Amino acid sequence: MSSLPHPILVVSYSDDTRASLTATLAGSAADSVACNTFCEAEELALQGLYSGILVDLPSIVKSKGEEKIVAYTLANFFPTLRVRAIGSMLVPMTMPGSAKQDKNLNDFLNVTCPAFAARKLRAFRRHPGCHATVIRYKGEEFRGFTLNLSWGGAFVVDVSAEKFSAESALTVTFPEFELDIDATIRWIKPWGQRYAPGIGISFNRLDQAFETVLAGLLKSRKEFDRDRLVA
Repeated sequence: MSSLPHPILVVSYSDDTRASLTATLAGSAADSVACNTFCEAEELALQGLYSGILVDLPSIVKSKGEEKIVAYTLANFFPTLRVRAIGSMLVPMTMPGSAKQDKNLNDFLNVTCPAFAARKLRAFRRHPGCHATVIRYKGEEFRGFTLNLSWGGAFVVDVSAEKFSAESALTVTFPEFELDIDATIRWIKPWGQRYAPGIGISFNRLDQAFETVLAGLLKSRKEFDRDRLVA
């Protein structure tokens, strides 16, 4: 029986199939949130935490335009099980060129989804960019620099990232632009691994001055810079 910390997103264009998928998850003691469209699932994933996505394969095949792009993005972000519902039975299905997936619902719920570190879907695309920063955190100041930047936040390199705590508040100063921005730490990458150490932060608020700076740096408009993959 499943004991996932967060619900599973269920997506199907068919009311009957969606009901069948959610009923099957309920029978495995897994909470779920049913979605009529992939865009609806995306909006939920931007706001809350989910352990995976159970999707009706015919709905992926039928998806077009923005829906197809979002379906592809979600499937590359979350543990995903693509199935075809035959009555109350779920048959896992694969697509040509798609990533490997579990062979059955039990492995999906009890092996793959529990291993996923749940986090909110990123709202905006990351753009590479090195900009000096000064972090003010718990009365101390730490120099660093960004590895990337977006309309929603940044990754700031810090070789002693373990001193920070997730969900803590800080202020980041960009000396280059003489701007102070209130932010929140969302995740931490410690030193000693095969990646740059540091913290992922989200900006709490964008004032007009900072929006103008970001528009120039990112060369994009916020409303058109969603973090989506091209299928």
